[in-house]
Amino acid sequence: MLIIGIDPGISGSICFFEDGKILDVIEMPTMTDGKKNKKQVNGAQIYNEISTKIRGIEKQHLRVIIEQVSAMPGQGVTSMFNFGQSFGILKGICSAMQLPMYFVRPAKWKKYFGLIKSEKDASRTKAIEMFPYFSSQLSKKKDSNKADAILIASFYYETYKLEE
Repeated sequence: MLIIGIDPGISGSICFFEDGKILDVIEMPTMTDGKKNKKQVNGAQIYNEISTKIRGIEKQHLRVIIEQVSAMPGQGVTSMFNFGQSFGILKGICSAMQLPMYFVRPAKWKKYFGLIKSEKDASRTKAIEMFPYFSSQLSKKKDSNKADAILIASFYYETYKLEE
C-alpha cells in the first residue's frame, strides 16, 4: 500500500511511503503570490507530483494522511488564513483526484512517537533514528517538516498494520 503523508502548510512536505519504507519526500511545492514575494502552495504542481507517483496504483491500495491542523494561539490572522488555505487546497486536490483521505491530529501522531512537549527538531531526530538510510535528506534543521511528513505516514502505516 502506498501511503502519502502530508504536513500541510507553505513550509510543509509530502512523503511517499510504502511497505514501511520511504520512497520519496518532497518539500511542499510553492509559487510566488503577488508583488511582495509571498508564497502560496502550488496546487498544480502538487497534483502533478501526486499523480506521477500514483500512476498505475489502484485507489484501494492508496492512502493519503493529512495532518489535521487548526488555529493555534499566538499565530497572526494572516498566517492562520494562509495555513488554512494550504490545507484546503490539499483537501481539494485529493478530493478531485478521488483519493482516500484520512486526517490525524498532531497530538495523536506525536504522542505515538513520544514527541509531545518536545522541540520542533525532535521529529527530525526520531525520523533519522527510524530511517537511518534517509538521514542525508534530513541533515538540516529546516528538514523537520520533511520529518513530520515521514512520521505522519509512518504513524498511519504502523497503526494500520496493528488493526489488520
